[in-house]
Amino acid sequence: MKRWITLLALLGTFGLASPVLAQDKPAEAPAATAPAAVVAPAAAAAAAPAAAAPAAAAPIPNKGDVSWMLVSTLLVIMMAVPGLALFYGGLVRTKNTLSVLMQVMVTFSLIVVLWAIYGYSIAFTEGNAFIGGTSRLFLSGIFDSATGVFANGATFSKGVVIPELLFAAFQATFAGITCALIVGAFAERMKFSAVLLFMVLWFTLSYLPIAHMVWFWMGPDAYTGKEVVDAMNAKAGLMWQWGALDFAGGTVVHINAGIAGLVGAYMLGKRIGYGREAMPPHNLTMTMIGACMLWVGWFGFNAGSALEAGNSAVLAFMNTFLATSGAVVAWTFAEWMTKGKPSMLGAASGAVAGLVAITPAAGNVGMMGSLVIGLLAGVVCLWGVTGLKKMLGADDSLDVFGVHGLGGILGALLTGVFNTQALGGPGLVTDWVTATVGSNPMIDQVWIQAKAVGLTVVWSAVAAYISFKVVDMFIGLRVPEEKEREGLDVSEHGERAYTM
Repeated sequence: MKRWITLLALLGTFGLASPVLAQDKPAEAPAATAPAAVVAPAAAAAAAPAAAAPAAAAPIPNKGDVSWMLVSTLLVIMMAVPGLALFYGGLVRTKNTLSVLMQVMVTFSLIVVLWAIYGYSIAFTEGNAFIGGTSRLFLSGIFDSATGVFANGATFSKGVVIPELLFAAFQATFAGITCALIVGAFAERMKFSAVLLFMVLWFTLSYLPIAHMVWFWMGPDAYTGKEVVDAMNAKAGLMWQWGALDFAGGTVVHINAGIAGLVGAYMLGKRIGYGREAMPPHNLTMTMIGACMLWVGWFGFNAGSALEAGNSAVLAFMNTFLATSGAVVAWTFAEWMTKGKPSMLGAASGAVAGLVAITPAAGNVGMMGSLVIGLLAGVVCLWGVTGLKKMLGADDSLDVFGVHGLGGILGALLTGVFNTQALGGPGLVTDWVTATVGSNPMIDQVWIQAKAVGLTVVWSAVAAYISFKVVDMFIGLRVPEEKEREGLDVSEHGERAYTM
């Protein structure tokens, strides 16, 4: 007994005991049911009516929450580079391996730079229902160099914060990997310069507005009383106002990227020899390694979107684990039954399909709901890269739409089904003033989810079409035929992935 008392005393000394337990009170549960993005409490406080009583001291970030979010951010970086790069790199032909690795790495890096310059401000500051403002351009106002103090960023629990700069870094990884996902749709035929210009345009026209519409709100601390609820709601993004649930990016990341990729596949046309020549993946070992890195990194992607190291993160973590495993099993057995043999490519693709589908639902559904979502994703996305792909007639090189677009749509809609507490879901916050949790009628929530999916599809498609058109007008989209036959590694980058 003395040893336990001594251990608890030490944990309390280092901030690892009672502070964390205090944050795991029931009031934290709503965090698991809300979309994973917020605005700094400073902005929310400025918008709320001045209180008559003296302002309380600013809350101090908990070291456990900060540590978890730092690790989550790092995990998402690993998802993109090297995870996504290796996954895509193994799927193309040998002569285009380095070009895909290069496109993913440079795209991710470019978007992170743009995020710091203007992206974060446009996505996550107060503006209107469609787009944010300019108060955080160049990340201004986040850090006071004179005092060395960081601005606080809200989580989903009242009075619980993390450094806003950490939130900005975490969200930068989402923006970067979303744009990098699109690369797979037009792999092996697009100019490197055209890829980069397209990313700048589409990131600005589609990613930032969709992120703002889905994830921007004034934070829980802005809801100080019934009298300010309508005003605070009106400042949120459009889809947030609707009540759309997207825990970690079903609409913002996967549907958004999947639709842009499909538009690109149509506008660039099919690869030379597509449908007549065999174009098998050149290195499935590389693809398997990339898929596994994606799976591990996705725990930061989904569980990190809770923004706190508590119950919400645990639920999202387990749901990500369970849904992905279910999708691997479902894809493998469905392929076994329909094609006669289970393939390694199928298992890896199933893992990604499960990860995609559970993303909007990670903290918004119960465990058995996540399993059903994963099982359905494995079967539906297998059809998406086979039957649906043939119906669409587009050369989506690495099945960005079939896995990310279709999987994201499936997950977003099923979030509306399995969020309800009647099916074991956590429900959602029905009153942010009191942090009351309840459930919407299932049909109502599914309709809200469907509206969010529809708007994302249309918005991304239009933005992608405009972006591709502008690029084509100024520098052209596609490499010449002789360069495509030679391979983009040599023609675009002057090097080869393999020297033997």
